Amino acid sequence: MVDPHRLRVFRAVVQTGSINRAAARLGYTPSAVSQHVSTLQRETGLTLIEKRGRGIVPTAAGIAVADRATRVLDQLADFDSLADDLRSGRSGTLRISCFSSSNRAWMPAIAATMLAEFPDLRLELSLVERHGQLTGEPDVELYVAESVRGDRDPAVADGVADGYDVEPLRTEGYVAVVPPGHPLAHRESVTLLELADEPWIDNDDARGPCREIILSACAARGFAPRFRLDAPDYATGFDYVAAGVGITVLPRLGAIRLPDGVAMLAVDDLDVRRRIMLRVKRSMRTHPAVQRLTELIRDAART
Repeated sequence: MVDPHRLRVFRAVVQTGSINRAAARLGYTPSAVSQHVSTLQRETGLTLIEKRGRGIVPTAAGIAVADRATRVLDQLADFDSLADDLRSGRSGTLRISCFSSSNRAWMPAIAATMLAEFPDLRLELSLVERHGQLTGEPDVELYVAESVRGDRDPAVADGVADGYDVEPLRTEGYVAVVPPGHPLAHRESVTLLELADEPWIDNDDARGPCREIILSACAARGFAPRFRLDAPDYATGFDYVAAGVGITVLPRLGAIRLPDGVAMLAVDDLDVRRRIMLRVKRSMRTHPAVQRLTELIRDAART
């Protein structure tokens, strides 16, 4: 492999037309410049300069190498600038994976802050309802733990998994959203058993862990929800609730921007909870933009 430094020296020789003038420009001795040029000729197997009278001139191969060296060195300078920007968080791309309710509730404000503070940064966002479904490796991931029992995700040992640092962000309960004028609408909370005979609206076509938590809790109480309609997401489910089609049950974080007239009740069952987890690629954890992103996510999770 050709040493870029020798290319830089040879380019100076061609540009100045003299070993001595190149040495003066670079702050080297003429013998050091000559040695670099001789070594570059050996490395390339090319005759790059030839004597003419008392001076030297580049050969046709030398002119071509000097021309290409300019482009190579410019690209290396761009790379050095990129690396410096990445270290300081000024540019680059961050790959973020999250589930739909965290995306809807948290990410718009977080993205606005990040792009204001890091104007050259690009955020690449993927929605994944079940941990591990994403192709590739995100730099930062928000996911729902498969189990809500205990303090640790069973897939994680000591907060570390597959090159990532992992931490719990928060544990939250579920809510029921009922139509305007519903007999339960005046209540602050309700149990799952009180919803057993209601027509339900399914709100999770991804069939992710949040839905499984509800179904398992209902089964433990001896019933299965009577789904009248399948909605593709929480927001669409709310519209059907507002129209009086039925009730829907979902994690508290997803119950934002509800239609006028509907009522939200806490589901008062201790085992109906979900745990939200944060994964950060260990190789990226000192990146300034990643540090700021995770700080904003933690702040959002505390509200």
